[in-house]
Amino acid sequence: MKTINPATGQTLKEYEEMNMEDIDSIIQGANEEQREWKKKSFNVRAGYLKKIADILKQRKHELAELMAKEMGKPLAQGVSEAEKCAWVCEYYAENAEAFLDDDVIETDAKKSFVTFNPLGVVLAIMPWNFPFWQLFRFAAPALMAGNGAILKHSQNSTGCALEIESIIHEAGVPKDLFRTIIRGKSGMKEVIQHKGVAAVTLTGSTRAGKAVAAQAGETLKKTVLELGGSDPYIILEDADISRAAETCATSRLINSGQSCIAAKRFIVTEKVYNKFVEEFTQIMKSKKVGDPFEEDTDVGPQARVDLRDELHEQVQKSVENGAKITLGGQKPESDGAYYPITILEDVGPGMPAYEEELFGPVAAIIKVKDESEAIRVANDTIFGLGAAVFSQDEERAEHIAAYELEAGCCFVNEFVKSDPRLPFGGIKQSGYGRELSLYGIREFVNTKTVYVN
Repeated sequence: MKTINPATGQTLKEYEEMNMEDIDSIIQGANEEQREWKKKSFNVRAGYLKKIADILKQRKHELAELMAKEMGKPLAQGVSEAEKCAWVCEYYAENAEAFLDDDVIETDAKKSFVTFNPLGVVLAIMPWNFPFWQLFRFAAPALMAGNGAILKHSQNSTGCALEIESIIHEAGVPKDLFRTIIRGKSGMKEVIQHKGVAAVTLTGSTRAGKAVAAQAGETLKKTVLELGGSDPYIILEDADISRAAETCATSRLINSGQSCIAAKRFIVTEKVYNKFVEEFTQIMKSKKVGDPFEEDTDVGPQARVDLRDELHEQVQKSVENGAKITLGGQKPESDGAYYPITILEDVGPGMPAYEEELFGPVAAIIKVKDESEAIRVANDTIFGLGAAVFSQDEERAEHIAAYELEAGCCFVNEFVKSDPRLPFGGIKQSGYGRELSLYGIREFVNTKTVYVN
């Protein structure tokens, strides 16, 4: 197994895949340590989380360089990712005890209450696109709840996975409680179904989510799945077009377009269509695709050449079915997994740009007649992760976001983002369960009823 720099195509490092005997030993050690960890007070656990946060902040520039090398993330975005990881650690250090406090409920009993006990050791199968954030938004609440954790990261983020383990251990967390395993996709069923794994969380593609859910289901293990998305952004006729265009461009290009909650489909009412497209196109043209180590780079390479090629194929197939390229769309001949910022218009049903997730800097613009059609088109998808609506009538937009759009996270006049204080997750083919906030920390606990008479 090896990691490859997507900007140059050069191999960074090779790693030996772990055999099941080694992984069995790691899982057993994690379970032994978890039985002691769950006895520690919230205050003690919080102390470790705060140390982790301090290390992340101190080393954020170094960690950003590692992310840039392994998956092409522009440096400034890598720094922000490390800072956000520190934030989620601090957030749960400060709030976990209140979130998991016994919930007293009056019944016919002398005393009845609900308590929240850790499940055990949770397996986290994580993707490459946010190699630190995806893990820490799981690990912070899981550890604070008293669980142990095993990390299986994407192959091209192996260096990040080992660095995460190192940081957590450096903070003083018992070494066996949190471990990274190096294992290919084909060998994960045995790990998922290991008797020492209590539950599984996965962030990744819908295809991967279905496979993991099926394998975990055979042994009746709890799963939380955060999967793909094709987030619709509705621009109504009364929207602030300049604000909407800027926000939409920012969302589409975050992480070089490789984000499950990036804006994917821009659904624009016909009265403001031309104005929006003009301003949006100018902003997209102004962004620079280039070396992730250069400070003025907005969009780095795609994480892998094969992913870049899949994206280009989706663009080509959309064009074959009637879409029109108005910006970009040509695969570079240069080294690296680069892809140009691309805009597709005249997008409609039957095209990959309409039906599938475009995981890269490609925007699909869809013209609709009015609000009613915009909502119908927004919901005409197998996905349901995020959505946004732009209107200067906040009451109108809030109603659409709250009651009309079929997604787990709906934003008004803002791009969809994750926040430790708010639950995060999707519906339909975008998965189930929630991460972050009170709801996230209660996913991997036994919600236990206690009745005393």
